[in-house]
Amino acid sequence: MGIYALVHDNVVTQVAVFEGQGAVDWLADNVGGVWVEGLKESGSRAGIGMTNNIVLDAFIPPTPYPSWVLDEATCQWEAPVAYPAEGVHVWDEEAGDWVEVPEVIDEAE
Repeated sequence: MGIYALVHDNVVTQVAVFEGQGAVDWLADNVGGVWVEGLKESGSRAGIGMTNNIVLDAFIPPTPYPSWVLDEATCQWEAPVAYPAEGVHVWDEEAGDWVEVPEVIDEAE
């Protein structure tokens, strides 16, 4: 069984699971559009909205924030500031930094 991605302008618009030989051709003939293997040697798997980056041979997820930079070795987006070692944090794009999430205490316990 294989995973296949329908791409338009290198953006994945649909993902299909298909069993059998000639899946790319069958999908193109019967569904239409341009289909590619949905699992790359890099280990990245196609998902709707991801970019099929031919140069990196990977599916790249949409950038979570404009300031984040793509690490071409891992094909993942990284914040311009390292994630803090302790606590739970969320990214604040306006501040350009991680903001700690206060611990919630359940008073019902």
